[in-house]
Order: sequence, then structure tokens, then C-alpha cells
Amino acid sequence: MIRLTDIVLRRGIQVVLDHASLTLHPGDKVGLVGVNGAGKTSLFSLLLGRLHEDAGTLEKPANWRLATVAQDVPDTDATATDFVLQGDVALCAAQRALQAAMSAPEHDEAASHDLGEAQHAFELADGYTARARAEALLLGLGFSVAELHKPVRQFSGGWRMRLALAQALFAPSDCLLLDEPTNHLDLDALVWLEQWLSRYPGLLLIISHDREFLDAICRVTVHLDGGKLTRYGGNYTLFEEQRAEKIMQQQAAFARQQQDIARLTRFVERFRAKATKARQAQSRMKALERMERLAPVYLSGALRIELLAPLSLPQQLLTLHDGCCGYGDPPILKGVSRVVTGGLRLGILGANGQGKSTLVKTLAGVLPLLSGQRIEGKGLVIGYFAQQEVDVLRLDESPLQHMQRLARDMAPQTSEQEWRNWLGRYQFDGDMMLRACGSFSGGEKARLALALVIWRKPNLLLLDEPTNHLDLPTREALAMALQDFAGSVLLVSHDRALLRATCDAFWLVADGQVQDFDGSLDDYQQWALARTRQRQSAAQAKPQTQASVPEPELTSLDRKEARRQQAEQRQQRAQRLKPIKAEFDKVETEMRQLEADRTALEAALAQPGLPTAERVEHSRQHHALSERIALLEDRWLELGEQLEALQSV
Repeated sequence: MIRLTDIVLRRGIQVVLDHASLTLHPGDKVGLVGVNGAGKTSLFSLLLGRLHEDAGTLEKPANWRLATVAQDVPDTDATATDFVLQGDVALCAAQRALQAAMSAPEHDEAASHDLGEAQHAFELADGYTARARAEALLLGLGFSVAELHKPVRQFSGGWRMRLALAQALFAPSDCLLLDEPTNHLDLDALVWLEQWLSRYPGLLLIISHDREFLDAICRVTVHLDGGKLTRYGGNYTLFEEQRAEKIMQQQAAFARQQQDIARLTRFVERFRAKATKARQAQSRMKALERMERLAPVYLSGALRIELLAPLSLPQQLLTLHDGCCGYGDPPILKGVSRVVTGGLRLGILGANGQGKSTLVKTLAGVLPLLSGQRIEGKGLVIGYFAQQEVDVLRLDESPLQHMQRLARDMAPQTSEQEWRNWLGRYQFDGDMMLRACGSFSGGEKARLALALVIWRKPNLLLLDEPTNHLDLPTREALAMALQDFAGSVLLVSHDRALLRATCDAFWLVADGQVQDFDGSLDDYQQWALARTRQRQSAAQAKPQTQASVPEPELTSLDRKEARRQQAEQRQQRAQRLKPIKAEFDKVETEMRQLEADRTALEAALAQPGLPTAERVEHSRQHHALSERIALLEDRWLELGEQLEALQSV
């Protein structure tokens, strides 16, 4: 059990934990959530002993083994499998002892005893199955059979992070701490990781911005907000529901208390000068002084993303005909013939390394075709979000300089004030607008890249992992914006919630080909798991061979019928939504205006010396406005429920 009692933790002048308390039990699967900068990673560092509390007590079993992902993977000639094996300290010690005992003289009695003990320790550490277990982890995380024996120094940064994750999973542990483990994973590896973590027997703590990942694994959610830790039973979706109810209760309690304070204050001010009421007034003054004041509920404003309407909506946007895509010989993708039409909502599926980003870069015109044709439709405007921000951002330039250069090419008639207003919508205010992008966090770079893409008013959005550095509220804002976007969307993402909310159809990139995937996202997950199991079985059967592994068959749904039904359902939903949303907006606008009018009347009624006739008329108008607002509120709630019901279909 881990118990935090009245913990205070500071990082510089920032108070990360402010008299926070929390209890975690063995076997708990916990999602740690909170806005970026709340201190989630600092809490992990506290649990790992890298930071120490400034006050309070942290209790954890002395013999517990804590595992986490290494922040840096060294350049080493050790193979990928050997690097993963190094995560088990007891196994490595037993292996060294066994090697030393085996090199001792054969007829030495003490050496024979040492050999027996070393063999026993090696067996207790599951040494005889260790290599097979390490290879299974690597294959599950997307490594090929050939890469099992490849030196660590030859892997890129993203694949090194997968190696670090595999090492953390391999290490025997009682408590496993994972900070954004999905950032460098594709959907195939993510699905496999979910299965593995669901079977993990120890205490699991995860920081993640992937809603479906948290929902699939976690049975407890801990919310870090304002320096406090609050434990909720259930996954992330249940946490949202419970927190929303809690906020409503807190706000209602605050409103009731404000009414009580106002009533008591009015009584005291009215009667404290009267001898007959002085004692009662004094009693109410003491009640006011003793009252523990509740704070109002302040919610941080989430980023609102609004995709600007395209200037034109051509039916034929982009065509690839018999294209070969890649960076040289041999090409990564061959014989690609695809047509991107108006209104297309497409998810691009496939494991990392198969060519998804290569395909998107080719469609965007960033990467030229090796052969074949790329034909742009008339009026095509592409908005391309690259997986690596350095592909589209100049790290030595500020957001304002980026906007200036973009405006010079796209809209020279716009003013600097318009650029500043646009950047402000994406939370780049004041000095931040003038800072070099190289100093920004991953989330800030992603927001800037997104702002630049949207400002172009594209009719074709090509998004390559747009959510990697975005928090959950921003991801949800992006999903809502894409649902309302009138243009076409091609999306590469391992965020299944975003894929489900945005895409009507899928392409599969695998084995050098691009083809339609005739199935749902759930079908793809099953296909990906079957593919991983086949690779693991083949590696165990022939660990030294690098023969190709047959792929599982794709689901056999009727392609045209499935796509027709999806398009028809989407069109019907949009037709039903349109009049309801129009009335909803109209009612909301009228409510705001009437509430402003009522506030003005209340201010007028509060003025001293108001003539009686005017006061009576203002009171009558105030009463009429209140009745009208009440009716509008009822209708507004009714329309909101209808919208929510239709959008959830």
C-alpha cells in the first residue's frame, strides 16, 4: 500500500501538492489525470524517490519494487533483446553468478555448491524463459524479428522509447509507473499494450491523454487539481460524470451560501440600530463571522477550436495514379492509386514503419513521387499537420513571425492585429507571441502548428498524429471541430476516440500497399492482435530465422454497402441536427440578451430616489423578463438533450 498524508511538494516557487492525501492499494489500476502543468510527473518523481516532500508523510513498503520507463536510452552495442533483459536486475545478477560458477574448476567442492545455488537463483528469476519473454514484449510493441538482434545505437528516438518501455514492462515490479506510454506507439502496439497491462498483477499508475486507453485499463482515477489529490472509483468516463456532478453540487452549495450571507447581511444592516432587534442582529453577525466561506467553482477554459469554412469545396480534390512513394530505391509504397473526393472522412491505419507518414507527405506534396502521377483538383487548398513539428515550424522564429510569413503567401491584405488576434485564440498571448518556438513545450508547438494549418482555410486536411502532445480537453475540442468541418479529412492517429468521432472509412497501409479496409476500428484491432500473435508464434518457432509471416485475412464485409450506409447515416444525422441546432443557437442568443436586459433593470431598481412610477414599471418588466427567461431555459435544456442524443448516435 502507498499512503500520502498531508503532503506538501514544491518545485521552485510552484506548490505542486498542497497538503494532499491519497491511498493506493496493491492491484489498483490508476489513471492520474489533470491539466498540463498540474504536477503529475512531479508526483511520479516523488513516488520514485527522485523528489522529496517538503511536509507530510509518504509511506510505501520498503521491499516494493517500483518500475518506470527510463528517460534516456544510452548508445550501446547491446542488442534490443539484451537491452530489455537488463531491466531485470535479479536476473542479471543470477546470470553473472551462474557464468562465474560455470567457469570455476570442475572438481572444486565449493565451486560445485556455488554452481548449484547459482542455477537455483537463475531458475527463480525465470532465466530459462527470459529471452523468449523479452522477445515477445518487443514483437508486441512492433519490432520485427530481424530487429530483435539489432544494436540499440541503430534505432531512432521513437523506437528507443519503445525499447525503454519494453525494459520497464520486463522488470519484475510491484508498482509500475507509466508517464504517457502511448506517445510513441502506433495503434497496433497500443492495442497489444492494453492487453498486457490489463493482466499486470501489481499497482499500476498511468499518466495518459488517451481516453479509450484509460477507459480500457483503469479502475480508479486520481485527479490532481489545485494541489489536491481526489480519488474516484471507475475509469476516465465515470470520473468525468462524477466530477461534473460534484462541481454542480459545489456550485449549488456556493450559491445557497451566498443567498444566506446576503439575507443575514440585510437583516443586520436593517435592524442593528433598533433596540428591540439588536440582540438578534448581533446573533446573526456572529453567525456570519463563524461561517466557513465556500469558494466559487472556477473551471479553466479549454481551448476552443473552430475550423474556418473553406473558400471552395471541389468534388475532385486529389488523385494519385500508380504512384511509388518513398525516399529512394526501393520505394516504401508501390502502385498507389487513390482518389480523394469532397466530404471524405478517412482514417489511415497501419503499423509504424509501414508508410503512413510517407503516404500523407506524398499527398501533401511535401515528398515527390518516385514514379506515377499526383493530380491536384482545381481550387485545392491543403492543410498539412506533420507528426514532427520541426517539419513545419522554424524553431528560431516566433509565432508572430510564422503568421507573418504565412500571411505574405496566403493573405497579404491582412493586418498584424488580425494575426495577433488569431494567435490569441490558440493561447499565444503577450510575450509568448514573440518567443522563439524552440523554447516551447510539445503541446505548445502542436497548438501553433494547428493554428497555422487552420488559418489557411483548407478544403483538405491531412493530419499526421495531431494529438501526440495535446491534453484531453484539447483533443475533444479538435474532435468536435472536425465533426463540423465541411471539407475532407485524412487522419493518421492512434487516438481511437478521435478516429471514431471523425472517420467514416479507412485505408490500410501494409506490406508496401494501400488498400481499403472493409471493417470498423474494432475489426482492425482484432486484425492487429492476430497479426502480432502470428509474429510472436513464428519467432518462438524459428527464433533465428527472418522469414516473412503470413498476414491474417482482412474482414470480409461488403465494401460498397458499408460505405454507402455510413455516408447515408451521416447525412441523415446532419439533416436532423441542422434545424435543432439553429433553434438552439437562436434560443441561446435570446436568453443572453434578455439576461443582459434583466441585469440592467436590476441596476436601475437599485438606484436610490427612483420615482415610484418608474420603479413599478421596472418591476413589471423585470417580472416579465424572468418568466420569459424561465421558458427559454426549459426549451434550451430540451434542445440540448435532443442534440446530445443525436450526436451520440
